[in-house]
Amino acid sequence: MSVLLYLYGFIYHLNKFSSVSFRIESDSSSSTSTLHDQTVSDDKKMAARLLLRSALRAATTYRAAPVPAFTRCMATGGIPTDEEQATGLERTIMQAAKEGKDPYNVGKSKAYLGTKEEPNIVPSITNKRIVGCICEEDNTAVVWFWLHQGESQRCPSCGTYYKLVHDELH
Repeated sequence: MSVLLYLYGFIYHLNKFSSVSFRIESDSSSSTSTLHDQTVSDDKKMAARLLLRSALRAATTYRAAPVPAFTRCMATGGIPTDEEQATGLERTIMQAAKEGKDPYNVGKSKAYLGTKEEPNIVPSITNKRIVGCICEEDNTAVVWFWLHQGESQRCPSCGTYYKLVHDELH
């Protein structure tokens, strides 16, 4: 409706400031509008007619068909949450996070002494995993090395021990 009001205002100004005169007749039963023009010069008439036809076409199109994104939200009750639309691996990770599990050890791990008797535990769903060790607290470089399942292994730089422990995803 507001597009049609805008169109009426546009026609008013067009009639006022040019020698072309237009009027719109609306059929309330079929929600269509018809453009009628009164004679003037051919150039101005053609330009104004093209502009008004495109405006009328846009007005009737927008009035007839609401935006699909809004209709989907209105039909289902709103925008779906992450839990409602997640699938596959993302859904598995979200469900594990709800249960308090951290399947990929994304969060901060529990700190151990890092000795041979009490190594830092690294959970993994495979038999090997790459580990990064920041050897000193103010160090800017990370020492990366492969950790294999079995015995505890030392960091090649600082000597801190790490042990790979098998962990199920589910």
